[in-house]
Amino acid sequence: MELVSVAAVAENGVIGRDGELPWESIPADKRQYRRRVANAPVVLGRRTFDSMRDDLPGSHQIVLSRSEREYGVDTAFHAGDVSEVVAVAESLGAEVAYVLGGATIYELFQPHVDRMVLSRVPGEYEGDVRYPAWEESEWRLESSAEWEGFTLEEWIRRSAG
Repeated sequence: MELVSVAAVAENGVIGRDGELPWESIPADKRQYRRRVANAPVVLGRRTFDSMRDDLPGSHQIVLSRSEREYGVDTAFHAGDVSEVVAVAESLGAEVAYVLGGATIYELFQPHVDRMVLSRVPGEYEGDVRYPAWEESEWRLESSAEWEGFTLEEWIRRSAG
């Protein structure tokens, strides 16, 4: 099964501030992101899951949490670590699962993801959450496309083929 990290990232690596995006909403980015993850399970930390509860992404949500195990949502599943996330996704018949954050989840999954799909937001922003650093030599930029308000990059881990 393939793990894909999906994030919107400012030029200075910032991805959030006080639980929100630090830049104005970019409708084209939100649409492409929602389409990408619509039919696959997504991996979220509990706080990120709670922040999206009114409009949950993906076909199923795998919530990585050390404490809370029940979410009151039929499509939500609990996992306690990376291997449990993979096991849950595979039990759902998934060929791919999308890692959607927050910061701790991105950091935890960074050594395990096969691809990164990054919406590069122009500008530098104040923020309290950053996307994890990675060794660029371990990755290959597969594609880069200009969209309205952002650039969409797809990176593939070199060891993944």
